Amino acid sequence: MITHTEIGNDEDLAREVLVIANDIAPCLASLADGSEGRANAVSILKRVYRDSETRGSRMIKGQRIGSAGVDYSDVSSAFEGQPTRALRAICTATRGTGLARGSFPTERPISRLWPETYTS
Repeated sequence: MITHTEIGNDEDLAREVLVIANDIAPCLASLADGSEGRANAVSILKRVYRDSETRGSRMIKGQRIGSAGVDYSDVSSAFEGQPTRALRAICTATRGTGLARGSFPTERPISRLWPETYTS
């Protein structure tokens, strides 16, 4: 499991980045230690952390001239675009196929009401 200490020094910000990332890509909690997917995820999260920490011009949401002010976007906006797609791609790659996993009933409940009949 990826921890906040791997992401950055500001514990609160690192934890917030991890929570948002786990919402975007739930598989992050199950990535194996030492795996390529885990290393890629940590790299993406570190970059998002740095972008959020520095709050540079990319994070400016609005500016005012009268009474001079700058409004910054929240941390989740740092995930917009490429970081979100990359994290989801890591999860897709670790699943192997795009098929659903789990056990599903072989018979649908509605078939008891209206049995399906097949004719050749």
